[in-house]
Amino acid sequence: MAKVVVNVMPKTEILDPQGQAIVGVLGRLGFGGISDVRQGKRFEIEVDDGVADEKIAEIAESLLANTVIEDWSVSREATEEHP
Repeated sequence: MAKVVVNVMPKTEILDPQGQAIVGVLGRLGFGGISDVRQGKRFEIEVDDGVADEKIAEIAESLLANTVIEDWSVSREATEEHP
């Protein structure tokens, strides 16, 4: 088994109102020096080792991301074996 992580973020040219709201709150809470926040989504998927990266890309592109306004990336992480 492998853990696949799909990160989905708004494209840089797309306004991120949730991120801007977070920037405003951080300023009001006294956390200075923060000029931008982008909020995205993270999906963790457990897959068999034989599932190809192309299949994960197809899943990300067709289901997990709105490719008109979002970019996505896929990475595989080592899974911990539990006795």
